[in-house]
Amino acid sequence: MYLTFKVSRQAGRRRTGVLAAVTAMTAALLTGTGTARTAQAAMVDTNAGNVLEQVHTAGRVKDAGNTVQYSWPGVYFEGRVRGTGVGIVLGDSAADYDVQVDGTTVATLVTPGNTTHWINGLQNREHTVRLVKRNDSPGSTSTFGGFRAAPGGAVLSRPAARNRQIEFIGDSLTVGYGNLSTSRDCTSDQVKRTTDTDLSYGALTARRLNADYQINGYSGLGMVRNYNGGSPDVTYRTFYDRALLNVSGDVWQNPGTWRPQLVVVNLGTNDFSTAVNPGEPWTPESLAAAYRGAYGDFLKKLRTRYGTGTTIVAVGTGQFAGQVQQVVKARNDAGDGGVRYWFLDSSDLDFLGCHWHYSARDDRVVSDRLTSFIAGLPMNW
Repeated sequence: MYLTFKVSRQAGRRRTGVLAAVTAMTAALLTGTGTARTAQAAMVDTNAGNVLEQVHTAGRVKDAGNTVQYSWPGVYFEGRVRGTGVGIVLGDSAADYDVQVDGTTVATLVTPGNTTHWINGLQNREHTVRLVKRNDSPGSTSTFGGFRAAPGGAVLSRPAARNRQIEFIGDSLTVGYGNLSTSRDCTSDQVKRTTDTDLSYGALTARRLNADYQINGYSGLGMVRNYNGGSPDVTYRTFYDRALLNVSGDVWQNPGTWRPQLVVVNLGTNDFSTAVNPGEPWTPESLAAAYRGAYGDFLKKLRTRYGTGTTIVAVGTGQFAGQVQQVVKARNDAGDGGVRYWFLDSSDLDFLGCHWHYSARDDRVVSDRLTSFIAGLPMNW
């Protein structure tokens, strides 16, 4: 995955060790390996059916009738169940999940495998239930088979969609990579267990604004160059259109319900955070020029896809802030006033997550600042 981390004078001497850890981690993340959990005791299944008829989701999912498939991090499913228990039907040996009942996290499922996980002992009444994918697993396909009610209960009609929608586009900093870690030094497994996209700055911002959201983040990828020059045959743009990241040529089919009023793009850290290596087809100048050109084209694509009613926020920070600012100015000069530049001041962030990524504290700070910035925009919601 060639993952992003902050390179500072203090961190420079640790760079070799971090690069080794990143290299070792890449294969595990891309293969989507994990340990399947044994299914809990089965209960009578009297309420199976089309998943998307019983749950609300805003994520990029593929409808297979009695299951849905997906790959991006942070995908969530919300439902309503009456009774004393709720079952969660999953097929996923690569990713972790949180189960939330009535707004409280009641279980964390670590690579659950093929299972129906039951939450029992609930009061015999109506409950809201939310399942959220905690981490990124681009090398595998996740499957959700819906919610089930314990005997005597029922799965109720799905919750209503929210009126506001926000799409977050980015890399590992948008994913929430290792944000729960207590150390910057992490193994591959530690990264997986301590990544919580539901606590990333994007998810936090959306909830504060009562918005549905997509976290379309892919660790290690850039606009034209990936972390440390890795995997030069692909970039973030290779995968952006997909629902299933590990299926070449896959294209997500928007059901017509995803019309975000706001899109936040935060790409560039991987393009510029490491020096160009011998053998890469870049000079610093040509890399910057290619980045600006690709970024401009990507913004045009978003504008064509979502129309003039969508505000696009382009995030600039660190050494690529000036490049993003130039791209936004070019779009504004071309008559697209709906593209806004936001400078993310990272000087007081602690970067205590795995491999110098945002910590959970940093995600809260960034969310505070981004929410404040959005509040000053003339949003049509």
